[in-house]
Amino acid sequence: MKATKIIFWVSTIIIFLFEGVMPALFSQQKESIEGFTHLGYPVYFVTVLTVFKVLGTLALIIPQVPKRIKEWAYAGFTFDFLCASISYFVVDGIVFFAFFPLIILAILMVSYFSYHKLNKTV
Repeated sequence: MKATKIIFWVSTIIIFLFEGVMPALFSQQKESIEGFTHLGYPVYFVTVLTVFKVLGTLALIIPQVPKRIKEWAYAGFTFDFLCASISYFVVDGIVFFAFFPLIILAILMVSYFSYHKLNKTV
């Protein structure tokens, strides 16, 4: 049980840092906006996605958040990572940036399954 808690918190904190803290700090920088427009997304989408990412990571990291909300956050991040990867594959071809969201998705899945193992709902 202790190992599962450690795995859950480490993986969830990694997601929190990559998808909550970093977008909150860097999403409005020129390079970030250029990255989104390079993929064909409108500039306003940067702000919308950042707000949802921060809210989603808060839902995952705060223990008092209801389980149903956490499930939606996990689902939202799954769609986000899959769509990010597809966007990079379509626009840039086979490059590291196309695989990076899938790596983060794997970390998200570790968090998800350890969350369910801790809550005995799998």
